[in-house]
Amino acid sequence: METNLTRGNVIGVLVRFALPLFAANLLQSLYSLVDMAVMGRFLGSPGLAALGSSATICYVITSVCAGVTTGGSVLVAQYLGREDRAALRETVGSLFSLSLAVAAAVTALSLVAYDPVLRWMGVPADALPLALEYMSVICIGTVFILGYNAVCAVLRGMGDSKGPLLYVAVAAAANIALDLLFVGPLALGAAGAAMATVCAQALSFFIALFSLRRRGFLRSLSRVDLLPRPVRWASILRIGLPTAVQLSVVNLSYLAVTGLFNACGTACAAAAGVGLKLNTFAAMPCWAVGQAVTTMAGQCMGGGAPDRAARTARSGLVLALAGSGATAALIVLTAPGLIALFDPAPAVVAAGTLYLRICCSLNFLAYAAMYLFDSFATGVGYPGLAMGNALLHSVVMRLGLSWLLGLAMGGGFAGLCWAEMLAPFPGALIGAVFFLRGRWRECRLV
Repeated sequence: METNLTRGNVIGVLVRFALPLFAANLLQSLYSLVDMAVMGRFLGSPGLAALGSSATICYVITSVCAGVTTGGSVLVAQYLGREDRAALRETVGSLFSLSLAVAAAVTALSLVAYDPVLRWMGVPADALPLALEYMSVICIGTVFILGYNAVCAVLRGMGDSKGPLLYVAVAAAANIALDLLFVGPLALGAAGAAMATVCAQALSFFIALFSLRRRGFLRSLSRVDLLPRPVRWASILRIGLPTAVQLSVVNLSYLAVTGLFNACGTACAAAAGVGLKLNTFAAMPCWAVGQAVTTMAGQCMGGGAPDRAARTARSGLVLALAGSGATAALIVLTAPGLIALFDPAPAVVAAGTLYLRICCSLNFLAYAAMYLFDSFATGVGYPGLAMGNALLHSVVMRLGLSWLLGLAMGGGFAGLCWAEMLAPFPGALIGAVFFLRGRWRECRLV
């Protein structure tokens, strides 16, 4: 189950570790796209607009879960690189207990907040009941999202990217089958799509937990390891909290921009929702490489090999730019047909094509570079850089330019798209400067 990422050819190790992560990200997006396709076919444009608006809230919930558990993953990687088994066990146990506490808090908050947030977003009147119905079910499943992320964070930190791929594959198959059953023959509507997602996430979590137990890893943890440890919780949150803020800020900004797209009408809201989902495909290569770089850099720094960490970042940058650039080009070339798969209405296809051809272009090269450097910074112990870049990218640039180009200058839907296109360039430059200055070499987490 453990893989030492501090040895071997850097680019070869990175590719082998990143490929299963890419496949896992691909499967996750595929089953979320199935949600959209099923909702669009059975519930029409209101269903698509409802799911597109709800997805932004779901992304925020997932961001908190993924951010907190990333702190555990980085520490696991560094302790493994340092070969400190006692600290490794304590960190894993503390991550599990912390995840349970965070899940309870996030569930309670999301159940209270989703209704007013959806209304604040200005979800179209014909889509609002469906969005409320969907979110009422999704919020209950938060514990499974966090549990799954915690288990996979441990596996990634230990150099295992194949396990998470297996668990996502199970979830994807279950989600697709249940989507077709619940929304189709059983006619459960938006609630049915949400139930399919929650059931799939729960199944994936329990299989991941069972797999850890079968491998004997859980048996190496004592009850004492699972007790809340303030010092370990603080260490995890030192990385996890800025990462959670980073991911949440990004998705909260999407939530605000979704409200602006919603004001453009149901067709534009549906088009932007589909466009955002498709954009995730272009981002997947850099996400996978970034996750791999975080773990590899963490193990290298824990093992006292900063030069190898630097080579990891440079190799990761090349892979991220090549992968995301190629995927973005493919999406732009096939934009009309892709949008029509979800909603063939001419107005939706026209708006969605415009969205993709602006928002899935050169900006993805800048985004890939920014994400890669942010991931590296997190792995070496500087999550504050990634958080600061997220605030710049999402609040100052995305929201600021959306207001300027979409509202103040009267650009409307197209102006909002151009704001998204321009947003990542400053963050990419800051990340590059951080890496080249080299002060990260002095950071010590463990």
